[in-house]
Amino acid sequence: MRLFYMALTLFIIASVTFFLMNALPGTPYNNQDRLTAAQLEMLNKKYGFDQPLFQRYINYLKNLLHGDFGISLQFSDQPVATLLAQRMGPSIQLGLQAVLFGTLVGVFLGVIAAMHQNRFLDVFCSLFAITGRSVPNFVVAVLLQYIFAVTLNWLPIGLWNDGFRSTILPTLALSISPMAESCRFIRTEMVEVLSSDYIELARAKGMGEIRIAFSHGLRNALIPLITVLGPMTVSLMTGSLVVENIFAVPGIGEQFTKSILSNDYYTIMAVTILFSALLVTVIFLTDILYQIIDPRVRVEGAK
Repeated sequence: MRLFYMALTLFIIASVTFFLMNALPGTPYNNQDRLTAAQLEMLNKKYGFDQPLFQRYINYLKNLLHGDFGISLQFSDQPVATLLAQRMGPSIQLGLQAVLFGTLVGVFLGVIAAMHQNRFLDVFCSLFAITGRSVPNFVVAVLLQYIFAVTLNWLPIGLWNDGFRSTILPTLALSISPMAESCRFIRTEMVEVLSSDYIELARAKGMGEIRIAFSHGLRNALIPLITVLGPMTVSLMTGSLVVENIFAVPGIGEQFTKSILSNDYYTIMAVTILFSALLVTVIFLTDILYQIIDPRVRVEGAK
């Protein structure tokens, strides 16, 4: 049943996206004003735009079932699937690095803040979380570029031609959001968990505070965090539009921006469906993680 709902969701998203794209003003042709009526007719016939809208919709759905997302109208008639496959690598790498680094640091700061509730470390971590949530990642990206690339000249300012060093600054810029979210959620949950009866029992047995927090308390505080990190991971993996442009990363975000500016319908629809497919998959995996982390979810689901 869950797989049926996932397929239905993707079908609805693909359908809505198709009709929205065809409702956009203008055309995807360059220099349209310079094209004659005969040239426009020839191009429309080549790309199937001369067919009725419903017939094009049916053809599009049939092609999707065979993994055919159409051809790019702006990038030398390349298949969209090939175009995105070439750009998924950098976006996925940056997204995974940002989520991994941001989550680990954020969880650590959240636990430390909860252990020092209402003291200096708690105030510092809370201010960091609020600031990281409020400041856009593209502002952080520009600051990192200026400090570490322009002023100190420690790291490349952009492009994707210097190996792992090229990924450090965009990863740090993208990791601010998951770092702040992780810190905020873990701090809130850990404050409640650390006042639980089983934590008091662990203290009575003589366990240290660090062991109690990370070995006994953290697991019960992770479920709300997983709920937030799932969609955030998909968003980062499919490319941050502005950050990828700032660092000239050849990823999906940069491709998506160019496609919107040029009305490249099939590329826009393909990126939207890709994002949606990853999102529903992550939500499905999140439900599985719930059951692994908290056995009570399995018990309730079995009743």
